[in-house]
Amino acid sequence: MKFAHLADTHLGYRQYGLIEREKDFYEVFERVIDKIIEENVDFVIHSGDLFETSRPSPIALLTFQKGLLKLKGAGIPMYAIAGNHDAVMRKGSIPPQVIFKKLGLKVISTINPTYMHDDIFIAGLPFFPASHGKALKSKLAELSEKATHHEKSILVLHQGIDKYFGYNYELEIGDIPDNFDYYAMGHIHKYVNDKFGKGRLVYPGSSEIWKTSEIPDYHENGKGFVVVDLDGSKPIIKRVKIEMPRQFIKKTIDYSSLESEILSIKEAIKDFDKKPILSLEINNVESDTKVIYEIINEELGDLALMIRPKFNLAGQDPILDDESSSDMSPEALLVKQLEKYDNTDVNILATDLYGLLSKDKTEEASELISQFYNEHYSTVTEDADEEPPEGDEQTTLEED
Repeated sequence: MKFAHLADTHLGYRQYGLIEREKDFYEVFERVIDKIIEENVDFVIHSGDLFETSRPSPIALLTFQKGLLKLKGAGIPMYAIAGNHDAVMRKGSIPPQVIFKKLGLKVISTINPTYMHDDIFIAGLPFFPASHGKALKSKLAELSEKATHHEKSILVLHQGIDKYFGYNYELEIGDIPDNFDYYAMGHIHKYVNDKFGKGRLVYPGSSEIWKTSEIPDYHENGKGFVVVDLDGSKPIIKRVKIEMPRQFIKKTIDYSSLESEILSIKEAIKDFDKKPILSLEINNVESDTKVIYEIINEELGDLALMIRPKFNLAGQDPILDDESSSDMSPEALLVKQLEKYDNTDVNILATDLYGLLSKDKTEEASELISQFYNEHYSTVTEDADEEPPEGDEQTTLEED
């Protein structure tokens, strides 16, 4: 039994506001689907963030539909969960994946968390924010108990784990049940393949470069998916890399050699099929940065899709890039500012709200605030505290 595992395809993402980058994500997804069919797998697992938002554009929906129908034509079913990007936190709402159930997509939800594929037990849950940690752990325990009745089992999650995620994780490694054969994870965009419990825990990473901070992992592990063979006593993982349609070039330049470095970059990219994204850090700058930017743009502007320069003045330490430094991420800075309150629940609420409001999910943010108030300040019964999160209600509608 062999299956493909992918995650974080983020269809519809218009990086830097560029339609060309949105099209790149579609092109990569099409390449992934073609490669999966070539690998002759029995089924596919998608571990969340299929779409960039919970309201994907028509072209994003059509791109996925085209891929799903290709898989269906090849006799390959797909199992999928909603991630934090394509999940809908409002009561009575459903994730966009549900649209494709009639086309054969097998949606793993809180109300329908398990499937059998031949003799393989597939269990999973959509994304749970950290503020729903108690409910998430309870449901994981239920799935773990069910897995004990099956010889082969897969757990599908879209969550950050402290061991791999740093700040703003939803689960600690000890919260994960250890009796599954394979852990099909999503949410982290770098490639992780780790031994856990009696099997392997794998984040296949994003299928495209969603942030420039992913470039080092891309150079080391590539972007793509994994093929998992469950025939033996232990799962065998094969990394399948997909060629990116557009190059990201990240380069550090000393101001003293600016002219020669620009010529070198110009020579390297002049014959590219698609214009690359250039991230240039210029150190020891001794001139007006506006003038330097004009020089760079004049020499490279016609050859690059986008140029993202960063200037460090002479005698100053390089400025940390908050996109590439986890210690300077907005979430981390927010948590640092809240340290004086010494309240983990407030930290979790703040970072969850930041994630929702940064994506203009105001209704979901309001729901989260109301729930936090009810859990911590309103007079409620113990039974009310044990009610499932809003995701349970949304998936009840989904099943109906």
